[in-house]
Amino acid sequence: MTNPARAVEEFRLPDLGEGLTEADWVHWAVAVGDRVELNQVIGEVETAKATVELPSPYGGTVEELLVEPGQTVPVGAPLLRIATEDGPAEPAGDSDGPSRPSVLVGYGPGDAPQSRRATRRASADAGRARDGGTPPARPDAKPGARKLAALLEVDLDTVTGTGRGGVITRDDVRRTAGHGDEPTAGHGEEPTAERPHSPAPEPSPERTTRIPVGGVRKRTAEAVSRSAFTAPHASVFLTCDATATVDLVSTLRASPAFEGVRPTALSIVTRALLHAIADEPSLNAHWDDDTGEIVLHHDVHLGIATATSDGLRVPVVREAQRLSLPRLARSIAEVADRARTGRSTPSELTGSTVSVTNVGVFGVDGGTPILNPGESAILAVGAISDRPWVVDGALAIRKVVTLSLSFDHRLVDGEQAGRALATIGAFLGDPVPMLLADT
Repeated sequence: MTNPARAVEEFRLPDLGEGLTEADWVHWAVAVGDRVELNQVIGEVETAKATVELPSPYGGTVEELLVEPGQTVPVGAPLLRIATEDGPAEPAGDSDGPSRPSVLVGYGPGDAPQSRRATRRASADAGRARDGGTPPARPDAKPGARKLAALLEVDLDTVTGTGRGGVITRDDVRRTAGHGDEPTAGHGEEPTAERPHSPAPEPSPERTTRIPVGGVRKRTAEAVSRSAFTAPHASVFLTCDATATVDLVSTLRASPAFEGVRPTALSIVTRALLHAIADEPSLNAHWDDDTGEIVLHHDVHLGIATATSDGLRVPVVREAQRLSLPRLARSIAEVADRARTGRSTPSELTGSTVSVTNVGVFGVDGGTPILNPGESAILAVGAISDRPWVVDGALAIRKVVTLSLSFDHRLVDGEQAGRALATIGAFLGDPVPMLLADT
């Protein structure tokens, strides 16, 4: 009887698309000696855009894992070696037919890879084949918590998650590792009449914690540094009366057209920004360093700066200028929710042409945001609060907001930025006629 041919295949980090050249390895879902099936998830990588599960292009036995959790891996670098029993095999999806675009193994051409949470159920189903039974559930943990657990050598199976839905957080890992609060020295000691004199203790070294930087935080640092040192930033500010906008939002929430979506002041602000871009198209443009040209974008792909547990993400509302106000409000809510819950795909987090950031949700009045690389403007919206305001010569309490517009001075002048911000302020002061004019 002839033994089947045995070959060792090396799986390299594929091109995940969107111009990404590297990724951080987060977690292995397999170990040396495990049997893996074709397209079974073998682990997770975190890119600047999303956390992605990688399926295996081969079936066989894992012989060697070549990267460690937390390691930054360039595209094309080997990840693991798998011994197959059918001789050398082509990765899943290859054929002798017409050439196809290079895609992530296990996904069709043009389809962005799904994020970790969106494919967790498929991962569990694929893993049941191993050892002829159901494998234990993998602990549900944030990517940052997994990296910290690897650094502190904490087994996530021993950690109790306190995040939403029992998700394990960094604090849970630190607590399990014994890095939580320590009792104060001397607590519980009985007082004594006299204490013997003792020499003053030597000063202790400075207490610090070094945190490995990778994934979203690393890419954010690179992006803002590149933007800050390549685009000459300037900012203009405007404090305006937004009472009419607040009243309109209350009215819209009772409208059947907004059933299933909760309109907010940000919905009106973004519509005001789109109105301003129509008058000042340089806000929706970028500077081409290679040619020294200004590139005007005909479509507005609106970036919504969103704070997540893994850092800042900027999901995109495509062709926002074509959307009605109800569809715009719904799209903003959907992309922000997908980003916060880790369900955004890489393609949903790239390609914005202008951005808006709502710092008012943190209770602050305003700021000077840094441009997203490749954009010429970003609008920051402060908190809307009750303030004294002069109306028709008399003092009144109004809903007031501070706006700030940061812009790339290479292609936007102060005059253009000032006019655009004034347009936005006028829109918020009397939004109904402006909305009617846009329909």
